[in-house]
Amino acid sequence: MSSPADLMWSLVVPVKVLARAKSRMAAAAGAHRAELALAVAADTVAAALRCPRVGAVVVVTDDPLAARELAALGARTVPDEPDEGLNPALVHGARLARLAAPGAGVGALSADLPALRPGELGRALDAAARAPQAFVPDAASVGTTLYTVRPGVAFAPAFGTGSRERHRARGAVELAPGGIETVRRDVDTPEDLRAALALGTGPRTAEVAARFHPAPPRGAAR
Repeated sequence: MSSPADLMWSLVVPVKVLARAKSRMAAAAGAHRAELALAVAADTVAAALRCPRVGAVVVVTDDPLAARELAALGARTVPDEPDEGLNPALVHGARLARLAAPGAGVGALSADLPALRPGELGRALDAAARAPQAFVPDAASVGTTLYTVRPGVAFAPAFGTGSRERHRARGAVELAPGGIETVRRDVDTPEDLRAALALGTGPRTAEVAARFHPAPPRGAAR
């Protein structure tokens, strides 16, 4: 088994059918909503694949366009065979990931992290490697953007409303290393998107957002 210092990871990324994704962005994004959802997922997956600690990304999705686009980036895409909700979909993806790489840790990563930077993800995964089960809370400290388990540990994600408290209640260690802002910055609302743009999103999200969304505040970090 790998030591915490050199543990590699397989990440499972759930992607909704694009027509149903980003519902809270409907008023702001209008006709660009599905396109934005795909751009955000693609920037997230592309950044994860560039992280040296990530050996594989498994995308669970029933959307054929998303599957095609994310596979072209280098992800393995699989259908949501359980079709019983988010957490069963993640468990399904994790099982396949472990079959392919049994010595790797497994993590569930939100598909809504368009500002994700590979180095910050690596910092979070290195911290996660020191705990059997761990998670990173979202920027609002209510939800979860990353849930991880080491090899041999049961994969039991508890995503959904209030997932931070549920993961803590199940014994997962909350990770708070410095310098992982982009791992925590998920995008569900126009306000979230503005914050992600201020951090500096991937090119796909920036291109789609420019069609309907104001630029980041002047002087914002990139």
